Amino acid sequence: MEVTLFSRAGKPALANCKSDQPSGRDLAQEAIQHLLEHEELFIQSVQKGLASLDRGEFITHEDVERRIAEILSSLEQWKSDGRRRRPMI
Repeated sequence: MEVTLFSRAGKPALANCKSDQPSGRDLAQEAIQHLLEHEELFIQSVQKGLASLDRGEFITHEDVERRIAEILSSLEQWKSDGRRRRPMI
């Protein structure tokens, strides 16, 4: 059985391996590199979110619920109108 894994960039996940049969070391190295890249992006995203909070840029849980209710109501209206007009999203 052959399984091909792809990275987010769309290239084979093991593109850095030197042969068609990657060694355990190659697999481990690729997995660790992927984990470190993901962790770095995660940390950056958390820092960006915290900075937004510090600037007072946030939305409350109640506001999110209200917005979702508006969207769902708009979609229901759109369906009942025979989809003649674009829903408010």
